[in-house]
Amino acid sequence: MKKLILSAAIVLGSLSMQAGNTIVNNSVLQSVNVQDDYKEVDAVPAAIKTALDNAYPGVKLDKAYVNSKKEYKIEITVRGEKSTVYTDASGNILKK
Repeated sequence: MKKLILSAAIVLGSLSMQAGNTIVNNSVLQSVNVQDDYKEVDAVPAAIKTALDNAYPGVKLDKAYVNSKKEYKIEITVRGEKSTVYTDASGNILKK
């Protein structure tokens, strides 16, 4: 009986040693350019305001940014939900 208990202890001990040696390194490096060279502006063209009003009824413009290609990054609030929309100067909504 002592040999059975000793054998069980050895087997369980060796299993726990194998479980303790598992090393998981799951790190992901992601580089994100936060501003994308956008600069904040105070006003946007009327075409953008009209396009946003048509696409998102009840929209409120919070902040607007423009880059060198005249693409606008608009932070909006629609029915309490914040979102970011990208448009060109003519008001065409861009996919980003």
